[in-house]
Amino acid sequence: MTLVGTNWVVTTVSQSFGGPSGVAVGPDGNIYVADLNNHTIRKLTPGGSVTIIAGASGTPGSMDGTGTAARFNFPVSVTVDSATNLYVADFENSTIRKVTPTGTSWAVTTLAGVAGNQGYFDGTGSAAQFYEPGYLAVDSAGALYVADPYNNTIRKGFPASSVPQPTLQPPSLSAGQFGFGITGLPGLAVNIESSTNLSQWQLAGTVTLVGGTNYFVSPNPALGTQFYRGHVR
Repeated sequence: MTLVGTNWVVTTVSQSFGGPSGVAVGPDGNIYVADLNNHTIRKLTPGGSVTIIAGASGTPGSMDGTGTAARFNFPVSVTVDSATNLYVADFENSTIRKVTPTGTSWAVTTLAGVAGNQGYFDGTGSAAQFYEPGYLAVDSAGALYVADPYNNTIRKGFPASSVPQPTLQPPSLSAGQFGFGITGLPGLAVNIESSTNLSQWQLAGTVTLVGGTNYFVSPNPALGTQFYRGHVR
């Protein structure tokens, strides 16, 4: 569609698709298409050339891989960031996929969710769950927003490296149990480790944060000097 005065002129750009469901314009000027019924991601150049960059036409699946070795199962939408990375809502797989340019090829990885594992859970990578995610958008900081229609939610995804580490509250000893509060982003799985010398650490337990202050009770009460730390799994 092209704006002419106060009107819009509609023209057909390409007819080389089998049920396109989502499009996005990349910073390189190309149009990227989620070709729903063909289970592929395709690229349309300004000159009108159409190529499959990921997936195999007519072959559904969930495999990560490069180019036509990758598989999608009804990819419903696509968005593009400033580095020309593509993000795909893989509808029937209930996953979010990433398609990254690597030279002249495109590598497909699964960012969040597990293929065929429908549900609702905030978490990191495969610990997260979606229920047939829909449309996507990416902001200037690289955060991804997902419409999760069957869960009636809007979800946000961002690199785990940008997540603030959980904070441990002052410890307390009650009824012979050593414990402390933990605050952090809900849905994070946190490893709690202990040490007597700050150089050798051992796993004391794990906890999944549910919002607010979570309480951790060590199964091995501290004897003498003991240090604790928490970090995202």
